[in-house]
Parts: sequence; structure tokens; C-alpha cells
Amino acid sequence: MNKIKKLVLDINDQWGKTATMHENSLKFDYLPELNDPLLIAGFSGWGNALDISWGMADFIIRKLDAKAFGHIIPDQFYSFDEKRPTVEIKDGILQKVEKPGGVFFITNPNESSRDIIILRAVEPSLKWLYFSDVVLSVCEKFGVKTIICIGSIFDNVLHTDNVISALASNTSLLSILDTKKVKHANYNGPGGIHSLISHEAQKRGFDFINLWCHCPQYLQGTTHFGMLCKLGNLISEIGGFDLETDELEITWQEVSRQIQNVIDKNPELSGMIDDLKKESRKESEENQDKQGKIINFDNFQRAKKGSIE
Repeated sequence: MNKIKKLVLDINDQWGKTATMHENSLKFDYLPELNDPLLIAGFSGWGNALDISWGMADFIIRKLDAKAFGHIIPDQFYSFDEKRPTVEIKDGILQKVEKPGGVFFITNPNESSRDIIILRAVEPSLKWLYFSDVVLSVCEKFGVKTIICIGSIFDNVLHTDNVISALASNTSLLSILDTKKVKHANYNGPGGIHSLISHEAQKRGFDFINLWCHCPQYLQGTTHFGMLCKLGNLISEIGGFDLETDELEITWQEVSRQIQNVIDKNPELSGMIDDLKKESRKESEENQDKQGKIINFDNFQRAKKGSIE
């Protein structure tokens, strides 16, 4: 962080007309000078199955000692009766109020040539196009050329599968993902803020990658540390920076043992998982002619009911 120069913020002078548009939506502690920054965005909300999207952003922030430098002011984008602020009260004294919103963090891992901006945000309730415009204006200001959005959904998969699929702004990026054995995505249905940001980014000439982690329907109320480990390794390879994920792997080994113990003691759940294994083998055989490159999201809600809470 030594090379990040803190500047006195005069938002209208620094940002011109764009600042005037967003002065009620963005607040900066300082304006860093960055070199070839990459933006990684993770969200809570619809596309955050098993806490993968938000959890990945949070993990990168912690492991790379990223520092907050900008904030999305929440009033424009959140309905507080739907996404309520959380409060902390101790011995009758109000200690803290945390409002929904978004925070931009900055880090330079290993003092490499590339800086990394991490956006950790609650998916907005209102003004999605304006929210996307605010995010992309920050990217334009700081010279971001590539955006990686992280999402996760429930699917007909096993907790041992660790399936990741993706969409990208061009075939060159998809080719890079092919070398990492990331599946191509086909999908028709409701979308998240990830897709809207990517759509607007493509129109403005940004490169983007949307990574989607496929999570088992039968797990609920937990974090999939195995998926986080694979995702963290993938993002660091794409972004060209080091990210230590051993702790995620160790945690997942213990959690997966606990999951298997629950499965072994629950005949109904065990039978459901056996059915998923058979279905997975069948779909694999049917898709051999596609060389395993396509993941079809259309039926990701088909999994039988049953969960580990």
C-alpha cells in the first residue's frame, strides 16, 4: 500500500460532470493512484448461494489486507424495510448501526505491478441501472479494464463436485477459462445484479468475466469452503496474483467429513444423493459430444427437497 498516494478529495474538481451525477451516491476517503487495476465484485443477495459471492470477496479482502477507500451511499439503492440496517446495542447503549450498501477496497498483493479493487456490496433493491453506472464510473475513473463478478446458485450437483461455469465478454477470455476447465454457461431466466453490471460493462468496452459456482441444493445454512478454495485459486490465476487458500482447504476437509456423517445417518438424504449421482452420470454421457464444455442452468431447481441445515 506504500505506493497509494492519498489525495484530498474534491469530488467535483476530480470527477467533473460524472462527479456531479454521482456525488449523492459515492463517498471516498481518498483517491488512490492505481496501476492496471482489476475489479473483483462479490454480492450478498440472490446470487450468493452458500455465501460464495460475498464470502469470496470477504476472504480476498482479509487475506490481502485490502483497505476501504470508497463507499456506495445506500439511500439511492436500498429499501430499508426490505434490507434493514443491523444494530449493536450493549447495556442499553447503541454501539453501531450498519446499513446495507457497498464498499470499495484496494490492495496490491506482493507489491506487484497490478492493483486490485474489491467491491463487496449488498445486491441493490432499487435503481439497478444507476447502481451499475456508479460502479462502472469508478472503474473508468481508476483505469479498470477487466471486471470479474462472482455469483453462486443452487443446482443439481453434489457437495464434492465443485463445478464452476462462466460467461465472458469475448472468446479470448472464454479460451483462457477453457484452459482452467471452467464450463461455458447457457441460461434463460431471472438474473442478478452481476449480469446487469456485465451487460452495461460490455457496452462501454470493458472486458468482463462472470463466474458462477454451482452449489448443492441439499446444503443450507453453511459456507461451501471447498468451492471457495477452488474459486480463490481460479481468480488468482486469472488475475495474476497470489492468494493463499490452504486454510479453506483444511476447513473444507473437516466440514465435508461432517456432511458425510450426516448423509450416512439419513437414509432419505442418502437415497437422494444416490439419485443425483446417477443423474449426473447420465447427463455426462449425454453431453460427451459437447466435450464437457456446456453447463445448462435451465433445470437447476430440479433437485429433490432435502437439506442439511
